[in-house]
Amino acid sequence: MASSIAAASSPPDLEDRVTASRRSTGSSAVPGYVLSLALVATATLVAFVVDHLVQTPNLSLVFVLPVVVAALSFGWGPALMSALLGVGAFDFLFVEPRMSFEVANPTDLWALALLLLVAAIASTVGAQSRRRAVEARRAAEQAEALRALAHAIIRAEPTADVVQIAARSLARIFNAPAVILAEKAGKLWPAAASEGSKLSAADQEAAQWALAKGQPTRAEAYPFDQAEFDFWPVASRRLVLGVKFPGRTDGRPNSPDRLVELVAGYLAAAPDGEHTSR
Repeated sequence: MASSIAAASSPPDLEDRVTASRRSTGSSAVPGYVLSLALVATATLVAFVVDHLVQTPNLSLVFVLPVVVAALSFGWGPALMSALLGVGAFDFLFVEPRMSFEVANPTDLWALALLLLVAAIASTVGAQSRRRAVEARRAAEQAEALRALAHAIIRAEPTADVVQIAARSLARIFNAPAVILAEKAGKLWPAAASEGSKLSAADQEAAQWALAKGQPTRAEAYPFDQAEFDFWPVASRRLVLGVKFPGRTDGRPNSPDRLVELVAGYLAAAPDGEHTSR
């Protein structure tokens, strides 16, 4: 068996969306921290101007706003950084003695502690709201992917097209490379795939085992610890579905089987026809 096979490509428009989404997910953390830092700097400038124009006992509240914005926009990590930087900036620039982290008045210690507490609560609540919004968008994207596959089956499209749509649906559902292998002459060949779905010899062996045993396999787990794809067999169609999750634990969904089994069920219900393979 060859060391690797290059899977068939998907339509460019959907591949571009999946690739862009995957790249943005992996690189979104750094801009979030940078923009959070900019928010704290802006709040510090605003507080400096207000401090010179108006005498206010609640100047510390200016530093709560960047925490809330960071939590809603970027998540808990950037929000926590904004809270700590805000408290530090307020202590250094606006608490006597100024230009020092020392605190002369015990009342100011309570003000700093209260600022940190309020910022922590705001960051937690904001991050939870953002997480729920992200999960809702992800669920909607998954539902749309499954709906597209269901419509293709209802329209009785050719089997090759249904398999291709199923591979694209898997890629959209998990935001990860996906491949569907079809058995031909006793071997598995790529019938459809998303961008980045290159199978190694270990992946091919794992896929062949999954189809032969009728059991799913997990990447980087014995006895296929060199495989990068998780595989699920569709025995009735002699197909194997594969997804390459981005990490051993952190990038892998807790229970992907339910969604993969939905795609497998759709494929099992599709009209009979010849699969497209290399």
